[in-house]
Order: sequence, then C-alpha cells, then structure tokens
Amino acid sequence: MKTNIGISDENRKSVSDQLTKLLADEFILYTKTRNAHWNVEGPDFHTMHLFFESQYEQLDEIMDSVAERIRKIGHYAPATLTQFLQLTHLTEKGADKNDSMSFLKELLEDHESVIEFIRGNINPIANDFNDAGTSDFLTGLMETHEGMAWFLRAHFK
Repeated sequence: MKTNIGISDENRKSVSDQLTKLLADEFILYTKTRNAHWNVEGPDFHTMHLFFESQYEQLDEIMDSVAERIRKIGHYAPATLTQFLQLTHLTEKGADKNDSMSFLKELLEDHESVIEFIRGNINPIANDFNDAGTSDFLTGLMETHEGMAWFLRAHFK
C-alpha cells in the first residue's frame, strides 16, 4: 500500500537516503563500542567495561529507532554489513591500543562526527523535504549523542 503521509515520494526518498547513512553510522559506532567493551584492558577494566556496555545499549536502541523511522516514511532499512560499510561516514579503523583512553578518544570523535551529520540534516529535512517529524526525531537523536559524547569527553578532564 502506498505511503500517504503528506510528503511527496521524492522527498520521502531524499529523507530516507539520509537516514540510511545515519543508520550505517550508528551500526559502525555500535560495533566499535562493542569492541571497546570486549577488548578494553588496564587497571580501570571493570569500570570501563560497564561504561562501554551502557553506551552500546543506548546505540542499540538508537539503531532500532532510526530503522523504524525509515520504515515509517515508506522505505526499507539497510541491514547488511556491506550496505553499512558503503553508506557510513565513519571508518572501521580501531584504536591502536586496548586501553580505555584510546577507545574513548576514538568513540568521541565518531560521536562528534555523527552529531555534525545529524545537525546538518535537521533544517533541510524540515524545510526542503517538508518532513517535520523526521527533523524533530533527528533533533532528539542529536541531543542523545551530545549526552553520550559528554560522558566520553568527561574522561579527559
């Protein structure tokens, strides 16, 4: 059945294209955070192991919400590793060491990259593509990433 939500097919496709890139970024960031959780070493192991777990659990919920947003506007979410690697703005390159500070630095940079990508899409999606719902969704998501980045950044003070 045709999606009839007051947004043209062309605009819904344009929005979906940006959301699929975001979903890919979220998946790569989730995987890198899982890596930190699994492989962190050092005297702060237990604390950081739990910290990274809390972060990847948030990212898991984010991924699901982005995929569901894509479906709500009438498109299909990418769901293969090949698609994610083709769509992402992030790199798979991991930290050179398995210490918490290396993982924190890498993950912070990725969160900041995701925040910039989201911020750059909020107004165009609302104004150019007539999708206030997705724009509002992205604003909330950006704020979530800002909070996660703050928690990462706080380790460097």
